[in-house]
Amino acid sequence: MPRFSVIVPCYQVQAFLPECLDSVLQQSFGDFELIAVDDCSPDGCGAILDEYAARDPRVTVLHLPENAGLGRARNAGIPHATGDYLFFLDSDDTLTPGALRSIADRLTESTDPDVLVFDYARTYWWGGTRRNVLAHILAEAGAETFTAAGRPEILDLLMVVWNKVYRRGFVAENGFVFPPGYYEDTPWTFPVLLSARRIAALDRICLNYRQRRQGSILSTTSRKHFDIHDQYERVFAFVGQRPELAGWRPYLHRKMGEHCLDILAKPDRLPPADKAEFFRRTAELFRRHRPQGARVDGEVAVLEGSWTGYRLRRQTARAGREAARRAGQARRAAGVRARAGWASLHARRPLDPHLVVYSASSHQGLIGDPAAVYAAAREVAPQLRGVWVVRDAETAAGLPAGVEHVIVGSRRYLEVTARAAFFVNDVNWPGTLAKRPGSVHIHTHQSTPLKYLGADLLDKPGARLGFDVPQMLRRADRWDYSLVANRHSELVWERAFPCHFTSVRTGSPRNDVLVNGGTGDFRERHGIPADHTVVLYAPTRRDYRRSGHVDRIDLARFAADLGEGHTLVVRLHPSLANGPARGLGLTELDRRRIVVDATGEPGAAEVLLAADVLVTDYSGVMFDYANLDRPIVVHADDRPAYTASRGTYLDITAEPPGHVSSSYRELARLFESGAWRDEESARLRAEFRARFCEFDDGRAAERVVRTLLLGEPMPDAESARIPGQAAAPDTLAST
Repeated sequence: MPRFSVIVPCYQVQAFLPECLDSVLQQSFGDFELIAVDDCSPDGCGAILDEYAARDPRVTVLHLPENAGLGRARNAGIPHATGDYLFFLDSDDTLTPGALRSIADRLTESTDPDVLVFDYARTYWWGGTRRNVLAHILAEAGAETFTAAGRPEILDLLMVVWNKVYRRGFVAENGFVFPPGYYEDTPWTFPVLLSARRIAALDRICLNYRQRRQGSILSTTSRKHFDIHDQYERVFAFVGQRPELAGWRPYLHRKMGEHCLDILAKPDRLPPADKAEFFRRTAELFRRHRPQGARVDGEVAVLEGSWTGYRLRRQTARAGREAARRAGQARRAAGVRARAGWASLHARRPLDPHLVVYSASSHQGLIGDPAAVYAAAREVAPQLRGVWVVRDAETAAGLPAGVEHVIVGSRRYLEVTARAAFFVNDVNWPGTLAKRPGSVHIHTHQSTPLKYLGADLLDKPGARLGFDVPQMLRRADRWDYSLVANRHSELVWERAFPCHFTSVRTGSPRNDVLVNGGTGDFRERHGIPADHTVVLYAPTRRDYRRSGHVDRIDLARFAADLGEGHTLVVRLHPSLANGPARGLGLTELDRRRIVVDATGEPGAAEVLLAADVLVTDYSGVMFDYANLDRPIVVHADDRPAYTASRGTYLDITAEPPGHVSSSYRELARLFESGAWRDEESARLRAEFRARFCEFDDGRAAERVVRTLLLGEPMPDAESARIPGQAAAPDTLAST
């Protein structure tokens, strides 16, 4: 008996069907059967299914003699299912890699619940991906099983059949079947969830929900949308036969009203001539099923009135929205004028020579090089007033006590940026910030450059997607000083950003803590045993994939192959922290303590300090980590694709900081054999450190403060000259 019976109904999807079938058949978990139902499709679906069945014994094909519709096609597959769980997969959607393994593991962990609900992501025809906006419901559900009564918010998720698996015995015991018509998922999902005694949640994206350019069947204009009334009649009939579910009637009554009004409000659902009839039928259904004493308020209250009243309310609402839009435009225009006047007023005042404005990673808080410079300034030059720019009140709330801050775009922001003598940032300031004569902009960067940046992206159209390179260079024209940690960085920045700044060989302030042997509580906070070897996997984003994320390693397998006494810590690229990448398995693996997800850690230093070895690909984190003189492994299994799409300034596989693997098998062998920390690894690392940690001596932040903020010469610095200072062997800059 297989673990899963995957039932795939097919009708006019020949262009998408192979991708759907491949996503199932190529899963790492193979204990399943695939039952494909050809719903008398007029295109090539039937032939495609037969070809797959001939190649793979796990595929069974049913050819229906006439078109039955989606719900009844699913029903046709159920009697042929022998698996423990039923999985209804639409034939234009796909499973994500590793989905069945994750679902199977969660079912085992929760001791075979009646229903398991998992997450999905919408994938758009133009390449975009957006995670389910209610994913937090699955995360908050935790590891224990529950009922709909215990967690009613589970019913707020999209009412579809394909974001769940169902215990086949539970389905058979209750006689659940799909009705004919549109919206067939509604009278399946509500009865199933309300009847389930044990529901489990999986906070992982297991399915890609394809958003076709022409829309789904439910987006077409048709009278078939009237089927929604019959489907809710079935839901109410089901509840009516079960007294123990009577308490759900008020919820379902409101849900039905909201669902029908949503259909009515869509401009492309119903023929205009049929909208009045749809409203009247909805209102009649709403009145007939209204529970005694139930309160009707909010949007659904309109169903207590007439079609004329509904139309008048809609027209009034549209007029109100239009008036609000115009008023909002006027307020914004007035706000722009007021802010411009406020900024202009303060721009007439002299610069404050003691005011330093800081920002990091697009106003994300006290992190990176700017944070290190700020800390050094508070110690070395307490007369300087440091003000941080943050993006919103939530970010401001996360700042340490006593840190002065302003929110970007606010009046106080305009005031301090108009008066500040110094600006410290690791990315460009917004284009609206005007650089006053006499002010000094210090650009720290975020890492030693390995991949193409700035003007070098002009011949890499894939890598510069979303980037306006000329605008980027115009903003870089405001730089006065560019901090560098090595001569390689100096040459690259001056080539990639052909602007009038001075390169300053200070080292990277953020790396002072690494060079000086700093400590942190990362291990303790994450419950990592003191005697464990911590392996940090820190890949960069991929420019040949619009989402930026590609699973290069099976993390669960890697963690298992490392064996006892090892902890795998994963830190994705910061740009992926709030997207769907973590939902593709990392979050769930972290919950189950298979790996530790460090992507959300605000700063990298504590993570690096906790790691005994770094595994990366083309991430600049390797240049920082090299300061710790600990082993580094470069996993470059897609180097040709990466270099072709993004471009790199050096071949990191030819000049590596340690051993290089080009396949997972090679990577696993490096750790199995212990070669990751052998003499050759140490030799390569020493050469790498000599070249790329050249100016990192643990005093970079102090050097920036003394030399660039206070104008003092710095002992033991590189022999160069900063404009405005006399040439001397203890200055820092290179022009």
